[in-house]
Amino acid sequence: MRQIASVFVALSLISCATEPTPATRGFVLEGLGPGDRNIVYFVQLPKGTAAGAGRWPLLVFLHGRGESGGGLRRVAVHGPIKASVGMDDFPFLVVAPHLPVDVSWDPEWVTAVVGDAMSRWPVDRDRVYLTGLSLGGHGTWDTAARYPDMFAAIAPVSGRGDQERACSLAGLPIWSFHGVLDDIVAASDNQAMVDAVRRCGGEPGLTLYPDTGHDAWTGTYDDPRLYAWLLSHSRND
Repeated sequence: MRQIASVFVALSLISCATEPTPATRGFVLEGLGPGDRNIVYFVQLPKGTAAGAGRWPLLVFLHGRGESGGGLRRVAVHGPIKASVGMDDFPFLVVAPHLPVDVSWDPEWVTAVVGDAMSRWPVDRDRVYLTGLSLGGHGTWDTAARYPDMFAAIAPVSGRGDQERACSLAGLPIWSFHGVLDDIVAASDNQAMVDAVRRCGGEPGLTLYPDTGHDAWTGTYDDPRLYAWLLSHSRND
């Protein structure tokens, strides 16, 4: 796997005034974001008995366009950080980068955050997972297609992918989610990406919610089966 963490220096700690869950902190990757802006990422340490375990599975979450800008705590508006509030023993180290402006996710920024997290905490490098919603769903497809060896499994939600890169994902466990009534990102776009991966020999899963619009993420991230499925996969498999 590509080693990234070694290129970063002088990373600074910032504070979060309101923490949606215990043990959350923010870190900065300086000058690596859009227009040489800083990329800030939010960290939630494992909860309950999982916090005392050896090496932790890493769950990377990419937020949607609506959470761009406006401060780091916006990464907890939707997704696994919000969902984990009601879970007593959430086993993941969750890392959620934040886009300071309204731009698309760049796989280089995402992998930079992964590399820095690996340098700071006892991460199980064989259990690194990627998920995201809407704009973050696009970013999940795109980042995994460019760096498939970095992740043990991915779960894009309400996103679309680049079908020309589908074959790079053929060996990666994928569970994708979409609302059939989505009028922002058509469910057919997600279906087309899943079909493209299947044509390359992959076996991605796709859950379509028949009565759901663009917000396919609330039901997805509130469902413990997603996290159990992620943990069932390792790069050693």
